[in-house]
Amino acid sequence: MARDELSELRAFVVVASESSFTRAAAQLGVSPSALSHTVRALEERLGLRLLARTTRSVATTEAGERLFRSLSGHFEQIRIEVDALSELRDKPSGTIRINSGVHAAETILRPHLKRFLPDYPDVRVEVSVNDGFIDIVGEHFDAGVRLGESISKDMVAVRIGPDWRFLVVGSPAYFTGRTPPEHPGELTGHQCVNLRLNSAGGLYAWEFEKDGRELEVRVSGQLTYDSIFPVLHAALDGHGLAFVPEDLACPYLKTGQLVAVLQPFCPLIQGYHLYYPNRRLASPAFARYVDTLRVRA
Repeated sequence: MARDELSELRAFVVVASESSFTRAAAQLGVSPSALSHTVRALEERLGLRLLARTTRSVATTEAGERLFRSLSGHFEQIRIEVDALSELRDKPSGTIRINSGVHAAETILRPHLKRFLPDYPDVRVEVSVNDGFIDIVGEHFDAGVRLGESISKDMVAVRIGPDWRFLVVGSPAYFTGRTPPEHPGELTGHQCVNLRLNSAGGLYAWEFEKDGRELEVRVSGQLTYDSIFPVLHAALDGHGLAFVPEDLACPYLKTGQLVAVLQPFCPLIQGYHLYYPNRRLASPAFARYVDTLRVRA
């Protein structure tokens, strides 16, 4: 149905409901003469007289009454649905789907959910934990969480966490009888716990920097995991050196359960960002969730 046809039908329903061009025109925000012209155009298109007009009143004809009865309920339902959408704006609801790596899910998303979910009981959050890069649009996610340097330029990126760094750590038991490395190149002589990137299928190269020069080291050892938390636990158990986020290692560094080495070679990296397509029309629930996660300056 053409847009003009729908406007004509809507105009007719209001006139028939009000039994007055004047009152209907005031409701629709048009002049009585313009409204009369619209209804007349509808009548001409249908080839039927819908309204009987006198100088004092307006009444539906038989055809007009039949059309009014069939249409009025539909327009009322449309009005109810539009009002319901307005309520969604004031009371966010629905499902938000987020893709995130395990570290961000535990250290960023989990703490914020403790505050967000109680405030918005009609919102459901579904978090898919996956350290690989995926097509969030193709997989129907509302957003993804990755390090700022990894996000495509065609995405909207909202910072949700501070910059941080990886540290090389090992247990005191591991260092017993071993000389701690003083340069990343010396890691090849140590047992190291590897992290396998499921998305790429390869082992994660440990990345360092000194005086503006970047250095990647491919380490080896008896253990490999595909998640950062078992890597950390393996270091605690004395199986070798591990390359883990500083915030995960920090509690164990304070208690002496872990020792950090090569710190001057461990650069800061861009913190986590929530990213989503710039063409996305954000739902009220998603907009509130982004605002909850956003890092305030």
